[in-house]
Amino acid sequence: MEVCDPQMSYFFQYLLYFIPSGIYSCSSEVLLEAVFLSVDPYMRPFSRVRMQAGDVMIGTQVAKVIQSNNPSFPVGCHVVSRCGWRTHTVSAESDITNILDDWPQDVSLSHALGAIGMPGLTALYGLEEVCAIKPGETLLVNAAAGAVGSVAGQIAKLKGCKVVGSAGSDDKVAYLKELGFDQAFNYKTVPSLEEALKNASPEGYDCYFENVGGPFSSVAILQMKVFGRIAVCGGISLYNDTTPQTGPYPHLQMIFKQLKMEGFLVGRWEHKNDESLKRMLTWMQEGNLKCKEHVTVGFENMPAAFMGMLRGENIGKAIVKV
Repeated sequence: MEVCDPQMSYFFQYLLYFIPSGIYSCSSEVLLEAVFLSVDPYMRPFSRVRMQAGDVMIGTQVAKVIQSNNPSFPVGCHVVSRCGWRTHTVSAESDITNILDDWPQDVSLSHALGAIGMPGLTALYGLEEVCAIKPGETLLVNAAAGAVGSVAGQIAKLKGCKVVGSAGSDDKVAYLKELGFDQAFNYKTVPSLEEALKNASPEGYDCYFENVGGPFSSVAILQMKVFGRIAVCGGISLYNDTTPQTGPYPHLQMIFKQLKMEGFLVGRWEHKNDESLKRMLTWMQEGNLKCKEHVTVGFENMPAAFMGMLRGENIGKAIVKV
């Protein structure tokens, strides 16, 4: 049934009733039904800074096209959309992208929100574009059992690097060892973070994939080698702060060791996404990229899943299945 058909379903009439006049156009939009939704750390700082009470919470989802006026997105196809926390959305073409054409039947579409999606791309570009990591180098990853860190560590191993991971529970450390990390430790239980980092890699670190910030970062920077590179994609230890954290300040170490520290957003390399996603999907099919998911069932449980993810309850990617 076309979106503009005068015999449209009662549900769609009901949906259109709540859409402000002028927003919906019959020319090219589609009606989406969410299948999987993502909860990610970036939602916390973004919602605090850029959102107002009553706004729809931001976020991505895998959705099914259930009505369409756009031949690029026929009824029944699946897309990744930036529709936020909603079960049904009338969406424009600019807000959605098709799932890869050759997506395997035995791979859950939920991975398009994880390792074969934005988190995976973040890991890939942080290593390849920011760190320019090379075979034989040593990489440090914190929050290493999460959606981004777990992929970053595995990609570095594929590139012939030594990888050290830090996580917040013994179960997560065990998972990192299953993934092939050379060294892994629980930062909450080690007597000294500095000693744990030194023991894991006495010669220091060439690259550091930074997800956490705060005191961890202050200690880790001191362990970098000369000309070390640091890719900063997150700072989860800072997201709930009401008073900004202060020092210590690593400027002298950065000068003497001539370190490069660069923050980045994954959208900078959007033009590479199609090739990059295909590459990572191939790694997954070959068994070289393993991806665990923490699945919460029920759209009504989105807030609980989000808060649990921020508390570190998930191993791998946190997903909500509608």
